[in-house]
Amino acid sequence: MRRPSKIGLVLSGGGARAAYQVGVLLGIARLLPDPQRNPFPIICGTSAGAINAVALASGAGNYQLAVATLAKVWKQLHIPDIYDASTAYFVKTFLHFGVSLLSAGHAWPNPQSFLDNAPLRATLSQTMQFGAIASAIDGGYLEALALTASCYTTGMSVTFFQGQEELEEWTRYQRLGLREQIGLDHVMATSAIPLIFPSVRIGEKFYCDGAVRQLSPLSPALHLGAEKLFVVGLASQRPDTIERRNIGAYPMPAQIFGHLLNSVFIDSMAVDMERLTRINHTVSLLQSNEALACQTRLKKVEIFQLNPSRSLEGIVYRHTRLFPPILRFIMKGAGATRQRGTALATYLLFEPDYCRELIALGYRDALHHREEIRQFLEL
Repeated sequence: MRRPSKIGLVLSGGGARAAYQVGVLLGIARLLPDPQRNPFPIICGTSAGAINAVALASGAGNYQLAVATLAKVWKQLHIPDIYDASTAYFVKTFLHFGVSLLSAGHAWPNPQSFLDNAPLRATLSQTMQFGAIASAIDGGYLEALALTASCYTTGMSVTFFQGQEELEEWTRYQRLGLREQIGLDHVMATSAIPLIFPSVRIGEKFYCDGAVRQLSPLSPALHLGAEKLFVVGLASQRPDTIERRNIGAYPMPAQIFGHLLNSVFIDSMAVDMERLTRINHTVSLLQSNEALACQTRLKKVEIFQLNPSRSLEGIVYRHTRLFPPILRFIMKGAGATRQRGTALATYLLFEPDYCRELIALGYRDALHHREEIRQFLEL
């Protein structure tokens, strides 16, 4: 009987968009013959995807329960659970930026970020069971968990992993893997979007969101022994009608910033997928020539990728009224409540109505591809 392939789950970043991943994971639970069995021995996450990865890894002993618990948390999230959106905070922040700029940082030190995500730290400390990760590994339910962050100090993309003893650290160009016991600081570091959230100190170094300078987001799972990759991306299907309607219009601040976030969270994944597809094609050609095949260490890696089938901008456009008053005022001024500027809102709107709709979309997308998923997971 053939041994089942070792499947690595890759969860990319994207702020509130990561609710979509929860829906996909719920759909997979429905497809499993034994919904308690974790189908992903290797789990890798970046940014908001890292939060989902930790929740899944810590509950790997009962996949269905872990995903259901994670979905419950997402469905109850509000913006104040993630970052401070009070009027008092924004008045103080704008004053801070103004005084610091005018005094060159002498009267008041430069602010660390635009938003304060201390509430996120409190939320994660109450909902995440970091100690259960080691138990899942010891019990054989999980082989490795990996979270990626970007180091301000060295400029390297650093993957922190916790897993079986035989797994080794690695070093490649501008990226490395370090064995550590995953904790709250690692999750906060990988989700610290530059300028928006403050950087996080781990040891003697400062880190920001792992999607920044992540040259090869698929590689950590492969370094940890994955033979196949199940990738849940967050690239939105943007309607062509919106693009045609706004040809020639000067980009609004929200549109510009949303474009930057898309380039950080989405583009590196797309490029790495293209690279791996080319490698797979090369390996397929080499397999017909045994002499050449023996001269390369390249191997074919089967991939299944799932992205939202609908426009996330179109979904969030109906929910922008859910932003707190002062933040809604700021977002409106920046153009984030208009259709061509809503990309920014898709990352920041941590509210139940929006998150529930993304979860439902992920669930439907998973079931729509049920046969392909069953075949890929070898069910």
